[in-house]
Amino acid sequence: MASGVNSGYAPLDVTVAGKPSNKKRVAYFYDSDVGNYAYVAGHPMKPHRIRLAHSLIMHYGIYKKMEIYRAKPATHHEMTQFHTDEYIDFLAKVTPDNMDSFQKEQGKFNVGDDCPVFDGLFEFCSISAGGSMEGAARLNRGKCEIAVNWAGGLHHAKKAEASGFCYVNDIVLGIIELLRFNQRVLYIDIDVHHGDGVEEAFYTTDRVMTASFHKYGEYFPGTGELRDIGVGSGKHYAVNFPLRDGIDDESYKSIFEPVIQGIMDFYQPEAIVLQCGGDSLSGDRLGCFNLSMRGHANCVQFVKSFGKPTLVLGGGGYTMRNVARTWAFETGTLVGQEMESALPYNEYYEYYGPDYDLDVRASNMENANSREYLEKIKIQVLENLRHTAHAPSVQSTVIPGATFLGGTEEDDDVVADLDEDENPDVRMTEHRQDKQITRDDEFDESDDEGDARPKLHGSRINWNGQRRVNFMDFQFHDDVEMEISGSRESVPSPPLIEVDVILAAAAANAEVNSEVMDQKSQILVAEATAETGPSNAPSRSHSIKAPIDPDGDIEMDEPAAAVSDQESEAEEPISTAQAPLSPAASIPTTTDAVVAPTPIPETNIKMEGESTKIPLP
Repeated sequence: MASGVNSGYAPLDVTVAGKPSNKKRVAYFYDSDVGNYAYVAGHPMKPHRIRLAHSLIMHYGIYKKMEIYRAKPATHHEMTQFHTDEYIDFLAKVTPDNMDSFQKEQGKFNVGDDCPVFDGLFEFCSISAGGSMEGAARLNRGKCEIAVNWAGGLHHAKKAEASGFCYVNDIVLGIIELLRFNQRVLYIDIDVHHGDGVEEAFYTTDRVMTASFHKYGEYFPGTGELRDIGVGSGKHYAVNFPLRDGIDDESYKSIFEPVIQGIMDFYQPEAIVLQCGGDSLSGDRLGCFNLSMRGHANCVQFVKSFGKPTLVLGGGGYTMRNVARTWAFETGTLVGQEMESALPYNEYYEYYGPDYDLDVRASNMENANSREYLEKIKIQVLENLRHTAHAPSVQSTVIPGATFLGGTEEDDDVVADLDEDENPDVRMTEHRQDKQITRDDEFDESDDEGDARPKLHGSRINWNGQRRVNFMDFQFHDDVEMEISGSRESVPSPPLIEVDVILAAAAANAEVNSEVMDQKSQILVAEATAETGPSNAPSRSHSIKAPIDPDGDIEMDEPAAAVSDQESEAEEPISTAQAPLSPAASIPTTTDAVVAPTPIPETNIKMEGESTKIPLP
């Protein structure tokens, strides 16, 4: 086991990519519809960030090293493995149009403030939960070593209550599926907020150990104290590492790796679930840590090194461009692919200005976590682990032959045989293309890969009378207030346009404007002369101001300045792909606009047990 005291902070691990010996089968779950859903206007949670991350994953070519799946959305019955029937019934029924008739239920289930009602709420929860559950099912069946679902990781949701922007706890549902085949499961949470929903679900059992590294003290959700270690059979199987503001890469590594190593030595889990909340990154709208992208990904690399079946999930993260870059980089880490610093051009390229770089760097924020404080907490955490039973076991049972989702061991073989029977003369079918993974020691793509290359998918008061603690009660305002006040330029620069194009557009624009203004002036002078005599007052035209998103993310749905008729006709009209909106929500705003992706090559994404070709927006 790692020693209890370090003489200093250890440097970050050097990620060596491209080694065939380090290859692991990675199943990547993505549903193109997830980016279409939007919380209410101005809400910091933006599902569109998942679409941004997917765009980078595809343009970097990481998809070649993974199997890509579109998971079947979780059903009502599957969600009620953890949540109550009454709560799931409410989520399925409530909409912005009928929410006034559910006032009592909204108070009971904590829906309305941090967790608003929006169009497609239940469908969004189904996509998130379905990806985590099917990822766990594939791990159980040995079809992959790592499963990734960036739409998951919603760790605050409770059994019968929404909390912290989370409605359905996909993590708990995924762990329940893993427990069908594994005696012990380890849950690791590197979100800036405490993973209270997952800890609460398994607080009394030794079959799941939860380890959360989070900000504690006057911060949502207010739980996760060092002394919270579990009760009953689960005593000492809940690990909490409370942290202060501004923790950086080196200090985070100095406590994360020894604690996780100690857990692996004592607990010896058979499977791992890793929640990669992006709000622990530097510069997050609601976070207060100072981790860089590489410091965050160092945790992923360390967990991967144990070689256990691992379910990797998303979580928090409220600066979209930083979350997208980090999750894309961590996907590359999982498949062992190096990624260039310069971002490849994509349909969301303007989000990453002005540097257009992959890296998310740490700031000069002060680290309130002294070395002495971190060592003291680490020693106590490792001491608590010594009280746990070494690798607790459960009563031997017959391993089920089918998952809860209905999959069996022979499903893939049946689909492969059927595909071969239906396409006897086709050398490379869609099913075989989806199974194909590019080798690191091959430098040339095969002839078939060019045709089948995937393309991008288009994006209060408690029931008992006590006031609940809300997510938005605790915000880290520094960056947000500076951006809103205008003291710092936060809108990225637009992409460069050739000088000839700019001059031609300007000349055409000036000529058209001159003709229009002359016509208007003649009409105005004629009217004024006829009614009140000649007037020397100059006419004025209204100027167009560039929209700025309060959260610091550039909004691409409106132009920052007027363009010529010729230029506007040459461009494709921008459309927003969203879930159906209520009449009240149908007015476009700059806070919830979503950029429609440009058409690129289509991808073959597999349902569990079948292959489906899906046109991407």
